[in-house]
This record gives sequence, structure tokens and C-alpha cells, in this order.
Amino acid sequence: MRHAIFRTAIMFAVVLAVPFGAAQAQPKQAPQKGPPPPAPVKPYTPIAIKLPALFNDASFEAFRKQLGEIAAKKDRAALSKLVVAQGFFWDGEKGNQADAKKSGIDNLSQAIGLAGKQPVGWDMLQGMALDPTGSSYPGKQGVICAPADPQFDEKALEELAKSTGTDPGDWAYPLDTDTEVRSAPRADAPVQEKLGMNLVRVMVDDKAPQTPAGQVPLVRVALPSGKIGFVSADALSPLGNDQMCYLKDGSGWKITGYVGTGPGPQ
Repeated sequence: MRHAIFRTAIMFAVVLAVPFGAAQAQPKQAPQKGPPPPAPVKPYTPIAIKLPALFNDASFEAFRKQLGEIAAKKDRAALSKLVVAQGFFWDGEKGNQADAKKSGIDNLSQAIGLAGKQPVGWDMLQGMALDPTGSSYPGKQGVICAPADPQFDEKALEELAKSTGTDPGDWAYPLDTDTEVRSAPRADAPVQEKLGMNLVRVMVDDKAPQTPAGQVPLVRVALPSGKIGFVSADALSPLGNDQMCYLKDGSGWKITGYVGTGPGPQ
């Protein structure tokens, strides 16, 4: 299961705006309303998760550090040396969306958005470089993709989503044990309980107060008890993260592919 949801320093958001082109193409339609309200909150049986395994390889750790530094500087020339020249793959909604006629760096730029007025791909790349997990990619020998997914009962999640009127993409998991749940969307609010190593329902709140600059926002969650709480956004990860994929050759590690839908047109 993969829902192409991206994590850097985990930020949950919803986009309510209607695309300009769509509005122009259908001017006589009634104004579009926002998304339907979320399903009512009710108690649920938690699903246990096992965190993704760390990819322990000293050469890969050094590569990730180098990649993160390059992404922070938005240095395309340096990045191009860390991407395969040819054979880059981009597994998106319609299969391999990479252009075989383009170089690896050009395909990567298109996939995650390294150019344009809002090149969000650099932040995406920097965030992915921080992730120490990794797992083999089915069907591609030697390819490691990160961040890796946690282990859990996918059948149970499908049943849980159905019983709660949610989508599997509404669920996330804590990145560590004893994650604190606060009673209000403030970093100094009282801790009402702690999350176990289970999936938790995320409640996107577009009316939440704006987070002060430099502070990590708190995410509204529905707890197994049916209560509402708030968890630091960098303590959770959504299911089905986009992934960057790597391959080690004679010269070292290289970015060889990307799994996800990308940020869309820039």
C-alpha cells in the first residue's frame, strides 16, 4: 500500500484552493465547496506497528550527510554527481514516469520539483537525507529506498478505515516510544497521555492557529479512547511516504530512482 504522502519534518496539511485552470474551464458551475467534514471521532482498536529498520552502512551514512549538505545549498551541479547519469526510474501513479531521453538529474528535478518559482524539492531531498531507515526495493537488485515503511497488519488497517469512515492515508505512526500527547495545540499544554507503538488517526485542522516561526506545529489526533489530543508534528510519520532510491556502484552511492507523485506543477 502506498499513498504518496511525503515527510520531511512531518507537516500535515490540506489544500482547499480550486486550481485556476479548472475554474476557467468551467465558469458556469456553482462554486466548489471544501472537502466533506471528517468522519466523527469514536473509539477504535489500535493496530500495533514495528518501526522501520535502520540501514546500518557507514558509507551510506556519509553519503546521506553529503546529500543533505548539497540539498541545503540547493547546489544542482553537485547534486548531479550523486545521481545516476542514465536509467533513473520514477515510479508514480502511472508506472515509470521517467523520460529515458533525459539525464538522471533532469528526471529527478522533474519528479520532486528542483526548479521553478517554488522549488520544494530541495527541502524534500534534505528531509529524506536525514532519514536513517532503508529497505530493498522489490524487483530492483541492490536498490535501497528510504524512508522505509513500518510493519503492520495492512488487512487490519483496511478494516479499521472502513469501520471509522476514514481513509488509510488518515493514519500515521509515532517515530519513537512514549510520544507525548498534549491536551491543547500548544507546546506547553499539559501531557494527557502517551502514544503506544500503534497507528493513530490524524485529524487535519485547517482552522488551527498559526504556529509561531521557528516552532514545530502540533498535529490534532484521535486517540484509541475516542479522545482528541495534540502531538508534535515531527514525532509522527504518515503511512506511504514518498521514497528516494539509491544504488551503490564502483564510485559510491547514487540516487537511482524516486517513488511517489511529486509536488505537482511548479
